[in-house]
Amino acid sequence: MLNVEQIIKRHELAQRRKDNWRQIYEDCYEFALPQRNLYDGYYEGGGAPGQNKMSRVFDSTAISSTQRFANRIQAGLFPPYGRWCRLEPGPDIPADRQLEAQAALDMYSDKMFSLLRQSNFDLAMGEFLMDLAVGTAVMLVQPGDDMSPIRFTSVPQYLVAIEEGAHGKVDNVYRRMRLKAEAIPQHWQDAEIPSRLAQMIEEKPTDEIDLIEATIYDAQRGDYDYHVIWSEGKEQLVQRKMKSSPWIVARYMKVAGEVYGRGPLVTAIPDIKTLNKTLELLLKNASLSIAGVYTAADDGVLNPQTIRIVPGAIIPVARNGGPQGESLRMLPRSGDFNVSQIVINDLRMNIKKIMLDDTLPPDNMSARSATEIAERMKELAQNLGSAFGRLITETMVPMIGRILYVMDERGMIEMPLRVNGLEVKVTPVSPIAQAQNMGDIEKITQWVQLSSALGPEGQMAPRMGAISDYVADKLGVPAELRTSPEEREQMMQQAAQAAQMMAQQQGMAPAEGGTETIPEGM
Repeated sequence: MLNVEQIIKRHELAQRRKDNWRQIYEDCYEFALPQRNLYDGYYEGGGAPGQNKMSRVFDSTAISSTQRFANRIQAGLFPPYGRWCRLEPGPDIPADRQLEAQAALDMYSDKMFSLLRQSNFDLAMGEFLMDLAVGTAVMLVQPGDDMSPIRFTSVPQYLVAIEEGAHGKVDNVYRRMRLKAEAIPQHWQDAEIPSRLAQMIEEKPTDEIDLIEATIYDAQRGDYDYHVIWSEGKEQLVQRKMKSSPWIVARYMKVAGEVYGRGPLVTAIPDIKTLNKTLELLLKNASLSIAGVYTAADDGVLNPQTIRIVPGAIIPVARNGGPQGESLRMLPRSGDFNVSQIVINDLRMNIKKIMLDDTLPPDNMSARSATEIAERMKELAQNLGSAFGRLITETMVPMIGRILYVMDERGMIEMPLRVNGLEVKVTPVSPIAQAQNMGDIEKITQWVQLSSALGPEGQMAPRMGAISDYVADKLGVPAELRTSPEEREQMMQQAAQAAQMMAQQQGMAPAEGGTETIPEGM
């Protein structure tokens, strides 16, 4: 286990590597996510809450497109009040235990999504995905209270420094924290408060204390070391072991050799800054055109140092053309507004295209059909490309594993299996995943239709029961709503017996009618 000095050194090294990304990320946050911008110096004490963070922003295209990007990803992968994944038994579970395991996992899934609806998951996920648009997003998943057993916190990536392990997975996370002195023993009940800090808590409880929170993976033990260190005193307040990391770190796209991710905003930032500057110059030119800049005849000597080109300014000159020129003349307007508007429109279209904000017809055109929604999700999945797979492996799967671990610790479920793809696997059933699955379902449906047209032998080729189970799995239908193969076999036997008995009864009816005697006199 590392000591305090080693942890501080590792944190400083990780922070120096993080500082190489500061300029890139700072530009993205300033022009696209100003409300989540901590690079403006607030955390270092250079700013104050409630300050204007949009003083240099002249165009809101990037801001709105980033918000729509996060909303699209959330609606496609983590839809609020919807089920976006399914727990299934992996190949390590014996075949005769698959149905039993699936029923238990469906029950766990019901409890999990019921807890998520009562928690702040949707709010935190929205902020998490906005950070993902920059490149790197961080989520903290912790046990809550009785009212909300699981608490989610989207931590601004500015406060976090990360380290990768041997296989490209984020193993170590360091967070800078600033808490009021009196909040430290409330936040960590097992904290060992040194005497000097205890005196500060007693004398100045409202003063802010800088802390370092470190979560470090131990490869030999297979678990994590959790530390809380007082930065000024370089003393350790909390030290414990954890089986599961509370951190969920996602990268939108990662270049080989880099630790931090690059999001669509990193690609769009040249267009964003150009658009912002173009609009700034256009507004200045427009103000000059509205108010005007004038020249006034003056017999004195012109001093260029005293000239200010501002709306309504009057510049003294010797004369305004010819010996007897006008007393007052307006300067000709510079710049072509039409050309500027064309440039602005092109830049806005480029930004929206990069931020996946130009797919299909606009959402507000009319009521959307189920086919259009499916096409939107399919196109979004195609545009995401490799980022879709990274979102599943770095966000959805570890998120589910962490949630189930917290539920198991609190006694809500008994989870003897691991979410590793072999014992328990996480299958996305979100709208994007279903849109991709619909392609497979359409192929199966076409094959069944073609087989039915090929005569008796072709009609016998499809195994309809297996096809029904395959389609149900692709659509994420719960196990309790489906009949098992054994139940279907029993129902088919009962139906065959009923048909046989009916046929026997129908065959006996004419015979009984033929032996009936006709009374005399009829």
